[in-house]
Amino acid sequence: MPLATTVLVVRFGSLGDVILTTPLLRAIATANPSTEITYVTKEAYRALVTHSPYVRHVVTLEPGMTVRSLAARLAITRWHHRLDLHGSLRSRALRLLLGGRWGTYRKWRVRRRLLITWKRRARGPGPMAERYFEAARSISAIPDGAPPEFFTTPGDQSRARDIVQGDYVVLAPGAAHATKRWPAHHWRQLATRLESSGRRVVGVGLAHERTCLAGAPVIDAFATDLGVTGALLRNAQAVVANDSGLMHLATAVRTPVIALFGPTVEAFGFFPYRSKAVVLQRSLSCRPCSRFGGTHCPLGHHRCMIDISPAEVHAALSAA
Repeated sequence: MPLATTVLVVRFGSLGDVILTTPLLRAIATANPSTEITYVTKEAYRALVTHSPYVRHVVTLEPGMTVRSLAARLAITRWHHRLDLHGSLRSRALRLLLGGRWGTYRKWRVRRRLLITWKRRARGPGPMAERYFEAARSISAIPDGAPPEFFTTPGDQSRARDIVQGDYVVLAPGAAHATKRWPAHHWRQLATRLESSGRRVVGVGLAHERTCLAGAPVIDAFATDLGVTGALLRNAQAVVANDSGLMHLATAVRTPVIALFGPTVEAFGFFPYRSKAVVLQRSLSCRPCSRFGGTHCPLGHHRCMIDISPAEVHAALSAA
C-alpha cells in the first residue's frame, strides 16, 4: 500500500481567517482521500479544525512557544506539500527553519491600497477562501462552490441546549476593530424589536462584548467556548453579525446571516462566502477607508455603520 501524502497547512489565526481555509482543506481531501493534513494554528483556534474530517493532526503554537520549538516538532515528519496560508513574519520564519518548498498566496497589498485610495474604481483580488487555493497549486484541488465548514460535537450541542432550546435569533455584536462595530444602542433597539415581535434573542461573543446588549432582553451566551458558540449558531434561525470572525463561523454552520459592513467592502475578499447571507451596507464615497478597520472613523461621523438602522436589520431578519 502506498504511503499517504502528507500536507502541512499553516494558518496561525485569526478566527475568520482559519474558517476561510476550510474550503481548501475539503478540496484537498476530496481530491485525494488518502491525504493526511496537519494543520498548524494558535492554541486559541484549535477547536476550529480539531473535529474536521479532513484534518488528521492539529499542531498548535501555544502561548510563549517559540517558532524554533514549533519547527523542531514539525521537522520529524516528511512533508510532501507545505502550505503557508498566513504569510506573516512568524510563518516565514517557520518556513526558513523547516526548509523545503512552500506554497504561498499573493497578499495583493498594492491593490488593496488602491481600493482604499480610489474606492470602488479598483478591482479586488477575489474571495479570500479562493485565494488560499493559490498556495496549493501543486495539489489537484479546486473550489467546489460550497461554504466554509465548522464541525461541532454532541457535547457542544448538549451544552448549547442547556443554554437555550427552540427557536431563536443570535446577535453577535463584537468585532476586532471599533469602526467595524454597529453602535451598541442599535443592538439594544434591535433586541427589543425582536422580543416585541415574539422572537427570543441570544447574545454571543467575548465577555466584554456583552455590554453592547446590557439591559436588552437577551439570553446571555457570551464567553462560551468556540464549540458551544458554533452549536448555538448552528441551531439558530438566523444570525446578525458585524464583519467579524463570528460572522464567518455562522456561515460555516450554514445558518442564514445578516452581515453588517462598514469600513470594508466586498472587494477585500471577506464577505460571507458561498452562504445564505444578506449584507447590509451604505454606498458612501468614503468607503472603504481601511483594510481591517480602526479605532475611529477618519472623518468622525461613522455613518457607514450608524446609518444602518435597527428597523432595516429587523426587516432583513423577518425575510431571512
